[in-house]
This record gives sequence, C-alpha cells and structure tokens, in this order.
Amino acid sequence: MILRRGLAALFAAALLAQCAPAPAQAEIAVRLPAAAHDPAVEGKRATAILAGGCFWGVEGVFEHVKGVISVESGYHGGSAATARYELTHDGTSGHAEVVRIVYDPGQVSYGTLLRILFSVIADPTLKNRQGPDVGPQYRAAIVPLDAAQRQVATAYLAQIGKGGHFARPIVVPVERYRAFYRAEAFHQDFMKRNPGNAYIRRWDAPKLAAFKRLYPHLVRASPAP
Repeated sequence: MILRRGLAALFAAALLAQCAPAPAQAEIAVRLPAAAHDPAVEGKRATAILAGGCFWGVEGVFEHVKGVISVESGYHGGSAATARYELTHDGTSGHAEVVRIVYDPGQVSYGTLLRILFSVIADPTLKNRQGPDVGPQYRAAIVPLDAAQRQVATAYLAQIGKGGHFARPIVVPVERYRAFYRAEAFHQDFMKRNPGNAYIRRWDAPKLAAFKRLYPHLVRASPAP
C-alpha cells in the first residue's frame, strides 16, 4: 500500500510538471475586434478545436463562455499511439494540447471563440510556446473542421494581423484536422477542480479575469459542465 501511494504521488507530480513554468513570458490581454467574416451557422450544436498553450487554462476560460455547452482537453496533430501525456510532453509527438469545444452557434459564433482565444488566452505572435510553457506541444493553433471554419479562421488571422493590435507578426498555423484524442481524466476540468493550484493562480486565473473584464456580455452565469 505504501509503495502504491508513493507511485501515485510520483505520477501526479509528473502530470503537474506538464504545465510547469519555464522562463516567464508576459501575458496578453487585449480587446480585439469582432470577426468581420463570421457567417451564421444553422443548428443547435457545432464543434471547434483550438490550441492555446497548456490546455488547463484554455479549457478553464472557454467553460465560462456563454453558449458553450462542453469543453474537453485533448491532443491533436500526432498519432493515436502517441496521444498520451508521457508521449506528448517532450514535444516530439506532433501533438498540440488542444480543447474540443461544443457550442450553440445561435449564442456564440466561431469567430467569437477565436476572438476570445487571441484576446486573453494565447499570444498569436509566439511560435511553439505560450506564457511559461515552451515546445511545439504548447503551440497556439486553429484546427478547422470544415471549409467554413477555415475561411473564418484565415480571415480573422489576417484581420488582426493588419489591425496593429500586436507588435510582432501573427504566426498561428491553421492546421488540417486529423483526429482529436481526449486527454487523461486528470486533466479534464483541471482549473475548475483545482482553483488553488499554484500554476492556475499564476497563469490561468488572470486569463479568466481578463475575459470577464473585457467581454462581460459573453460570460456564463456558471461554468459549462
């Protein structure tokens, strides 16, 4: 039993190290314009896959967006064989930490999700890093699931790139969808379940606070389940 507890503690520590701080990069919080190209989508449900660094904070912010039904943390970009924490955290698998967002397009648009992503979650001028986390697994990326999403994504990156909102060029890739692999249960709802975690308090709670400050009309009364 003692050995089992020790192994469990070591595993938990290894998981916590996935989003452990490296040399700090200043957070961004900028009110970006709405997407100029953001056509209405029919239906009650749509899905988006987005990457913006450590998925704890990305998931934690999007769970508070009005119109979002659910958010899952996961991996995208590599193979099924490497879609596990221990095979992704060193940056060699091809995977990025992503979230899969199911949302009601009648309440929140795809373009609005991108606006939130680059306003308060991810700096679109950084390549293969976000905040304190370094490596291609922490890249910001957009993964359109159809041609309409790809058009919105491409147009919005061009729009904010020309708008003078950032001092450096936009470097976010628009990636071809391959497959979404759900992350381990430990990572799901991590910010919601661990508000006192040191990483969450230092890096992710400010993103949520910035979202609520910049876009109060988009905030849910309670986080998505």
